[in-house]
Amino acid sequence: MGLTYKDAGVDIEAGEETVDKVKKDVESTFSDEVLTGLGGFGALFAPDLSDYQEPVFVSGTDGVGTKLKVAFKTDKHDSVGIDLVAMCANDILAQGAKPLFFLDYLATGELDPDAAAEVVKGITTGCKEAGCALIGGETAEMPDFYSAGEYDMAGFVVGIVDREEIITGENIEVGNKIIGLASNGIHSNGYSLVRKIFFDVHDYSVEEELDGLDGTLGEELIKATKIYVQPVLKLLEKYQINGLAHITGGGLVENLPRVLADETKAVIDTSSWQRPEIFNLIQEYGEVETKEMYRTFNMGVGMALVVPEDQANQIVAAAEELGEEAHIIGEVKAGDNEVELEN
Repeated sequence: MGLTYKDAGVDIEAGEETVDKVKKDVESTFSDEVLTGLGGFGALFAPDLSDYQEPVFVSGTDGVGTKLKVAFKTDKHDSVGIDLVAMCANDILAQGAKPLFFLDYLATGELDPDAAAEVVKGITTGCKEAGCALIGGETAEMPDFYSAGEYDMAGFVVGIVDREEIITGENIEVGNKIIGLASNGIHSNGYSLVRKIFFDVHDYSVEEELDGLDGTLGEELIKATKIYVQPVLKLLEKYQINGLAHITGGGLVENLPRVLADETKAVIDTSSWQRPEIFNLIQEYGEVETKEMYRTFNMGVGMALVVPEDQANQIVAAAEELGEEAHIIGEVKAGDNEVELEN
């Protein structure tokens, strides 16, 4: 008997098993705008444009980075599925867009239907939090390309916003206040440094219990990224928000300048919020300089809103009513498109 695809390392039956495991979860994200089920060559989505005068589609793509290594160590795979949606949906939210639909790409050396199903379950959870449909994806089995038990993935999102409602930052002016919406930890950036500190330099296991953490080190590091879509969209309905920045790799130092208007700078009071303990441990155990911490991690601020001064306190209160921890963390001053950290 001749060789088969399975002999070469690609198990078609495992792929079919994976689809069977995730089908109900995926279909639970569908809205009436989704016109196709699983299995087509392309996914069809008919957006309801009745609420838009001049609709503009906004797209984004991202991954989870080396946080996946923590998923492999903890054998917990749903959190990184949520991360994947969060990284994409929060990015397009920064331009005022409402996510419509999402697609994913998962590549592995040998497909494990249970782990893949857990990842997709996390993606569907994230899609529900972001209010979008998971309408398609690709699972690629690539023998000899990935180490045993490992995988990589990418996400793709499309959202919508009225042209006149696009947030560009051009309305930011001196005197605007900066509001920080709290993160719940590291989110999905800086994990190459995190892993080096805890797993290489100190040789800790994911079961390690470090002072200041509510659970084990693994439980802290695998926490899913917060998705800010629903609360921020509600704030946009009532208040003027001149700028939005998703605080990812590069931290406040690198991400806030991406939305600042010309001839302005952001002055941030780092004492105005309490950073999660995990960042103190990273800095202590890795002897990381403070400047490096703020240009690598979110430091406890997952999304920054630049708003008119006379609305700042109202927006903070409204965000807290929506379940977010919010603080006025700084203000806009005249400057050269940079971030200054105080205290």
